[in-house]
Amino acid sequence: MFDKILIANRGEIACRVAATARRLGVRTVAVYSDADAGSRHVAFADEAVRIGPAPARDSYLQGAVIIAAAREHGAQAIHPGYGFLSENEAFARAVADAGLVFIGPPPRALAAMGSKSEAKALMEAASVPLVPGYHGADQDPGLLAREAEHIGYPVLIKAALGGGGKGMRIVTRAGEFADMLASCKREAAASFGNDRVLVEKYLLRPRHIEVQVFADTHGNCLSLFERDCSVQRRHQKVIEEAPAPGMGAERRRAMGEAAVAAARAVGYVGAGTVEFIAVADGTFFFMEMNTRLQVEHPVTEMITGHDLVEWQLRVASGEKLPVAQGELEIRGHAIEARVYAENPDKGFLPAIGTLKSMSMPAAVEFRRNPDANGWHDPAAVRIDSGVRSGDAISPHYDPMIAKLIVWGEDRAQAIARMRAALAEFHIVGLANNVDFLARLMDNPAFVTASLDTGLIERERERLFATEVRVPEDMLAAACARVLADEAAASGSRRDPFDLRNGWRLNTTYARTLTLASAHGVHDVLLDYGRDGYRYRHADHDAPLAIVAHDGSRLRLRFGDRQLSADVVRDRDDLHVFSGGRHRMLTLVDVIARAGEHDGDAAGLVAPMPGKVIAVHVATGSRVTKGTPLLVMEAMKMEHTIVAPDDGTVEAVLYGAGEQVAEGAPLVTFIATPA
Repeated sequence: MFDKILIANRGEIACRVAATARRLGVRTVAVYSDADAGSRHVAFADEAVRIGPAPARDSYLQGAVIIAAAREHGAQAIHPGYGFLSENEAFARAVADAGLVFIGPPPRALAAMGSKSEAKALMEAASVPLVPGYHGADQDPGLLAREAEHIGYPVLIKAALGGGGKGMRIVTRAGEFADMLASCKREAAASFGNDRVLVEKYLLRPRHIEVQVFADTHGNCLSLFERDCSVQRRHQKVIEEAPAPGMGAERRRAMGEAAVAAARAVGYVGAGTVEFIAVADGTFFFMEMNTRLQVEHPVTEMITGHDLVEWQLRVASGEKLPVAQGELEIRGHAIEARVYAENPDKGFLPAIGTLKSMSMPAAVEFRRNPDANGWHDPAAVRIDSGVRSGDAISPHYDPMIAKLIVWGEDRAQAIARMRAALAEFHIVGLANNVDFLARLMDNPAFVTASLDTGLIERERERLFATEVRVPEDMLAAACARVLADEAAASGSRRDPFDLRNGWRLNTTYARTLTLASAHGVHDVLLDYGRDGYRYRHADHDAPLAIVAHDGSRLRLRFGDRQLSADVVRDRDDLHVFSGGRHRMLTLVDVIARAGEHDGDAAGLVAPMPGKVIAVHVATGSRVTKGTPLLVMEAMKMEHTIVAPDDGTVEAVLYGAGEQVAEGAPLVTFIATPA
């Protein structure tokens, strides 16, 4: 086993690798960019070294700098995590040339699987089933369009060197192909440094099922069963679970054997994942192989009881796999939810900003009490995160906040535990997808395992439905937080006329609290009494009392029931978390805002901070509804701004290559009168 390793990554995966290394007595060296100098992964490691400025291309993608840091700090091996340089053949070769161990597959395997088109040729030779498509080297747009016609629409264009959902476009008709191809190539070049694409038949209502494989240097290779990753948005995974619901023993055996055959075909060593597209009749097709540890590896750990990072370290140091295929078994069911800084209601656009407050459910570490088969009893709830309250989500990296993983005796219990855990995950400071994940757990299609990659879009009406009316108990909790803060501000004042608790001489004090939500303004009348308050709003009239108050946590008596709420205050914004629900209410100073009015909203604004990469119109252009106006890029993902209606472009305010802030007007537009 190694004495010291360098972790060439950041965030939650760097923390995850460091945790196993620490348990094994292996010292760790973290690397960080200027943006990550105060990050959790830096504090968690034994040593840390700066490798460059914030942009990944100047830091986490600087292989030579990382190798030099490893040698300078006495590391014997480099763990690449996932993303960045984890699947870079040249980096793996350079690590070996420097006399260090790359904790991953050999360069030849990275090369073979690094190109989707070349990988598919290898898989065809190994008799692994493939989706019909074009995987050739000729990238002439005309040829690609003809191949798409030959395959038959709908087709999927995807980056030949891609992954993580980037550089992928679904094309439903020939007229869309040229624009989609250009967009896909731009995104592929920005994300992977290569714009080569392949074109495949887009299968309707497929499931995304992947198989975890592991191989050592002694000729052993095995499957640690499958994961279902069908619940996706923008071709990126949101929910992963293991085992795949409804997977029969024969299909599991066939997919496991195909995955092991794929790994053996390229002389694989270490952890890898073979991804398949599966259809309802049981047929499955090879999609790609990810030659690294996957983001969703924890669900496999939960159902098998084995630490895959430990296996990576042991295999890289020359040891044999600790078990044989026949010794592995599935126990229970695990689900992982990816908690992202993103806005589901705005097409899952990434969000940046500071985590002003983050409260997570209680997590329990793996208990290290293996039975005779090496089974480690899993925790009911596990959280893998690389951030803390007060940390920033920057535009330079993936906007993941945490991975929330639960285990249950069966799928129903795992879903119940995930619901409960999400109800305790409270984030303030930036847009996030926690509420959306909670709605997914309640969605009938998900609960009944009617899964496919189009589930989110198909269930849009349910998943994106928002409650117009703010529940009275949440309004009452917001009022209680304001009242509790005012009482605390009174402190030890002795003069009753200085108190802010509603004291009056020979009368009862009544006041109105005005709270604004996304759906309107709420005027709540509060009568102050000796034993609490009287709450009056709309047709609701009930006593309100604060039973207990500890920071943001409140225990209330409202009407004839008691309730608990976590009300996080950010100046005048009150974030109310209660019963798995979240609402933001703003305390309105009616007098201070009496003179305010709406500004000019006659423009199309930037939905996120980023760069304009293409402008499709000019001043004076007449356009129809849905016409692309310009394209923005943020976090290597493209977002097209389209005309909201038929009309005329009055002015284009930014050009290609210019940076824009969130909310900045991009185009002024005059709609054609109806």
